[in-house]
Amino acid sequence: MQYHQANRPGAGALLGATPLLQATADGLPDLQVIERSHQRSSSYGITRSQRPDLDQLSRADLAQTLEANQVLSGHARPVMETLYDQIRNTHSMVILSDAEGTILHTQGDSDFLTKADRVALGPGGRWSEQLRGTNAIGTALFEQKPTTVHAQQHYLDANGFLTCSAAPIFDHRGQVLGVLDVSGECGSFHKHTMALVRMSAQMIENHLLAGSFPDCITLHFHSRAEFVGTLVEGIVSFNPGGRFLAANRSAQFQLGLSLSALQSHTFTSLFGVPLSLLFEHHRKAGSGLLELCLHNGIRIHGRAELRLRDQHFQHAREAVIDAPEASPASMPLLPTAEQQPTRGPARPDLAALDTGDARMSAIIAKLRKVIDRDIPVLITGETGTGKEWLAQAIHRASARFGATQTRGGAAPFVAVNCSAIPENLIEAELFGYEDGAFTGARRKGAIGKIAQAQGGTLFLDEIGDMPLALQGRLLRVLQERAVTPLGSHRVIPVEFALVCATNQPLREMAARHAFREDLYYRINGLQVRLPALRERSDLAQLAYKILEQEGGADAPRFDAEVEALLLASRWPGNLRQLANLIRTALAMADGEEAIGLHHLPDDFLEEAGAPAPLHDVTRELRPASLSIEDNEWATIERALRSHGGNVSAAAKALGVSRNTIYRRLKSRAH
Repeated sequence: MQYHQANRPGAGALLGATPLLQATADGLPDLQVIERSHQRSSSYGITRSQRPDLDQLSRADLAQTLEANQVLSGHARPVMETLYDQIRNTHSMVILSDAEGTILHTQGDSDFLTKADRVALGPGGRWSEQLRGTNAIGTALFEQKPTTVHAQQHYLDANGFLTCSAAPIFDHRGQVLGVLDVSGECGSFHKHTMALVRMSAQMIENHLLAGSFPDCITLHFHSRAEFVGTLVEGIVSFNPGGRFLAANRSAQFQLGLSLSALQSHTFTSLFGVPLSLLFEHHRKAGSGLLELCLHNGIRIHGRAELRLRDQHFQHAREAVIDAPEASPASMPLLPTAEQQPTRGPARPDLAALDTGDARMSAIIAKLRKVIDRDIPVLITGETGTGKEWLAQAIHRASARFGATQTRGGAAPFVAVNCSAIPENLIEAELFGYEDGAFTGARRKGAIGKIAQAQGGTLFLDEIGDMPLALQGRLLRVLQERAVTPLGSHRVIPVEFALVCATNQPLREMAARHAFREDLYYRINGLQVRLPALRERSDLAQLAYKILEQEGGADAPRFDAEVEALLLASRWPGNLRQLANLIRTALAMADGEEAIGLHHLPDDFLEEAGAPAPLHDVTRELRPASLSIEDNEWATIERALRSHGGNVSAAAKALGVSRNTIYRRLKSRAH
């Protein structure tokens, strides 16, 4: 496949927008993926020589499928046109399928479209693995990762004339919506095809994210100012109150946090400044770039986009007016001592994490003996047990942190979530790259995460999910204390403390060659296992500590029933689940003196076997007459029923405050 069209107007938009096309990427199929898919195809009862199922959806069924995927199609079709501009006249086509592998739209060269029709590679064709065996669309859906299937790697012999590169498209919740694919004659294979498909799929995801929340605050950011507005920018959205809503994959990588971990964050906890400063900057500087500091100490450049209803924006403006004198728009938005948030999780230190549990006290005592002695720390434990909190506490206890604080600087804490790194970004983002290292890279290159940790701490979270090929490069960096950016012969010395974390059994993985044994022993200087929340003796102290951090000194206390329930629960989500529960309870108990069972989420009560949630209780409170008061109660009861007992949702539907409903409930109960 020759890209002789690349110099046409507009045809270079994808290549010029982002450094996703790595110098080392060859676009070749992953043979392990192909082998697994062949085994599945055989288990489906498909034979290689059988004729393919050419049945397509009826016109009515296709119309219904297209209607169900209107949002995906609306954002994907302009990107498909741009992608087709780059492969035009190469005997190829661009394909969009839904999450079931049903083809929604195609665009391609007329000569190849005719051949594609012979195997039902057109709208209404169904290309799941169960029906077609190994193929790029169906296999990408099953593996949930970009997949190339070339020639006879297709399970059905009838599809052997094809070469196909497909990438799944994810929504803001991480769910697969569909697949973007480029298929062509097998003789037209080109190693850059997969890179183009991946970039195009990511572009669709960014468009979908931007259109998912009509009432939100969105920050577009990157550590390099020139990358803001390009395909590799991070995009993160918050509700009008600053609570996290969604983030694209680049944002997850730059923040070093997975989607599940981000759910417990706010704008302030991620960037260290109150939301009012963002509104102030937007009011004064409009679309100009601002400078922020991530929770891990890395400085970024960002552009705020406000899509707020009038009442929310007015509320935000009032918050700015009531706030202390804000920094001028030309100054960076980095937190000063006066601007540090008074609520939300504080950056931990080791002493703050020692809240009375004997195992935690022993862990902290061990850590104090190895800090600043060039001994790597490996933190293990279940998901949500606070591994990053401990890593940050180790960082803050180090001498380098104290020294830079004294000088007025900040030793960087660079967190990398290895399970959230997009495959097409991983090498460039970790190791950096030189100017001209690969097609589409920005001038002057970019520094990688490892070099950003110079003089501070590098935290590699979920290291068990790091690809094997990258583990070898990381091992060399740790042994040689130097990093070589992609496309460069320049060696950059690096010095940092290393903390890694995982919830996987690395020793067992190393034994079965799923993790490099030499890397395991290199990162395993001191291994500590964080106890699960259900195993800790200080659960009550932790709950009240989080309550005070989230709600301040005047926060309502837990009543006796709630305290007993917290102590009796199993907490499968550990500290993360506890923190989320307390935030929700505080919101529900706004203005009240105590947090009761009716302030806790229904799913938690059901899981814990607590008394029936609110919508069951209301059945006992039916009005006996139709007085004005009873009419009002009947209206409230209907709203509660229709919203499954969710007081916030019912209050919003009725246009009243939550406290109004709670007062009616109390008066009715008496």
